[in-house]
Amino acid sequence: MTSDAQDPTPHELLDQVADATARLLETVSGLRDGDVIEPSLLPAWSRGHVLAHLARNADSLVNLLIWARTGVETPQYASSFVREFDIDAGAPRPVAEQLRDNEAAANRWSALASTAPRETWTATVRTRAGRTIPAAEVPWMRLLEVEIHHVDLAASYTPGDWPASFVTRALPRVAADLAKSLAPDTPPFDIRATDLDFTAPLTPGTPTHTVTGPAPSLLAWLIGRSPGDDLTSPLPTLPAWR
Repeated sequence: MTSDAQDPTPHELLDQVADATARLLETVSGLRDGDVIEPSLLPAWSRGHVLAHLARNADSLVNLLIWARTGVETPQYASSFVREFDIDAGAPRPVAEQLRDNEAAANRWSALASTAPRETWTATVRTRAGRTIPAAEVPWMRLLEVEIHHVDLAASYTPGDWPASFVTRALPRVAADLAKSLAPDTPPFDIRATDLDFTAPLTPGTPTHTVTGPAPSLLAWLIGRSPGDDLTSPLPTLPAWR
């Protein structure tokens, strides 16, 4: 991708998180109680599971910011068991309760993130998956969760609704992640966005074909949220992204 644009600062990302959260909460406010138990786009998860996860994810990222701000190690989640228990327990709640929970969790996150001193963002923390990252990555982690899981609700918000700023940052990062985990015998290919100046090889060697399509469609396919019906074929088999 050819671009002279610099990565957004943590505070610029916080503005994007706030906008994404407002769109998410608007969608949730339009749901009915019966919609909560309907399937999401994620296997074995209802919409309620997705909503409970989004609220607890905000709290988990508060933990990482507390760690960065105080220097006291504060795990993202107490344990995998507690994380899964909280999601399962929160899933069947009625819409009004889901909405209040997500609003409150988002406000807790925003209050801490927006008042973080500059040195907070240079501190090092560790994610649930064990990755060591600078705290400046935490706002991006939250933006990914909100934008992707908003689509997972299967409630009118689609990859085509993702803001261009989100897609142009996420697409090269996701492509780079997957390039490290593709099977060695994957036929060489690259991807090309038809609406952006973006081309990326996902395998070593000279590509034998190029998967093309709009950038949001490419991103949705790479992260497993689309079968890629609107992309050129053949489509290689992809590993799960995170």
